[in-house]
Amino acid sequence: MTKLLTICTFLILAASPAVAGPDYKCQGDRVEKGGSTQFTIRRSGADLSIEKGGSTKARTVKRGSKMVVEVGGSTKAEIENGKISKGGSSWANVSDAQREFDCDGDVAASLWVLFKLGVLP
Repeated sequence: MTKLLTICTFLILAASPAVAGPDYKCQGDRVEKGGSTQFTIRRSGADLSIEKGGSTKARTVKRGSKMVVEVGGSTKAEIENGKISKGGSSWANVSDAQREFDCDGDVAASLWVLFKLGVLP
């Protein structure tokens, strides 16, 4: 019976898809994919800028109790209390963003927004 249980457990585990971690990982002020730097994060107090190839693609700035993701000076999304909203409607949770980007909440949420909007590849 023990052998049968062991074999069944092995078959179930072998058939289960592997859970992959995030493709993007923060290393200091760099966001890497496969060990290669894709973006650079510049911080000034609570605010941050996301750069690619030396040019600023977006900024996330503190406005009252929330963080606002801006592209070209225009607000694209807000981050507050673990939620990402767009146009006043709930869009996602910061934890969703962190499953895709292994970074702190504000950076992960900002990158998530920029990818969803097509600002970043």
